[in-house]
Amino acid sequence: MAIVDSEYCFISIDVGAYGREGDSTVFKESQFGKKLYAEQLGLPAPICLPNTYDNPQPLVLIADEAFGLHQNLLRPFPGRGLDQKKRIFNYRLSRARRYVECMFGILANKWRVLHTAINVEPDFGDVIVKACCVLHNFVRRRDGYKFEDTLSNTLEEIAVNRNGVGARSQGIDVRSYFTDYFMDAGSVPFQYRFG
Repeated sequence: MAIVDSEYCFISIDVGAYGREGDSTVFKESQFGKKLYAEQLGLPAPICLPNTYDNPQPLVLIADEAFGLHQNLLRPFPGRGLDQKKRIFNYRLSRARRYVECMFGILANKWRVLHTAINVEPDFGDVIVKACCVLHNFVRRRDGYKFEDTLSNTLEEIAVNRNGVGARSQGIDVRSYFTDYFMDAGSVPFQYRFG
């Protein structure tokens, strides 16, 4: 489980979860997840989104359908037959989530040990993965952004094992705000071709 930024660097990782545990459970049990749900992360104060001047929004993480809504977690609308606003919202979230998928491809291509099964004790395997993540961040910060790293690096290129009421209510409000924002002040011309 990883949280990455738009510069393809890790912000937080949780290594060692078993494949039978869902992503949402792994996140809730991680130190980052526990602090997020307990509101102990010291996140920045809400700010207005670009081209808006009222109704500041909280910092949000982009998650997939497995996660529950939270004021700091945006997840797609479930189901089929969604209206255009919801389809565009899901499309925009999908584009943002590509950073994570691309990130794992970059990581695996940089540290080839991740292309094969690591035949070591689980605890040592965790150390290897953590070391690769730390080294990855070091190299990214030292070398900067390299566009060629992002070309055709997707999650499919590597083998990956993937098997609160108040906060949820606020999460619904935040998702609704972003849905409207993507249709108005935050819209981009190409979104209508894919949404």
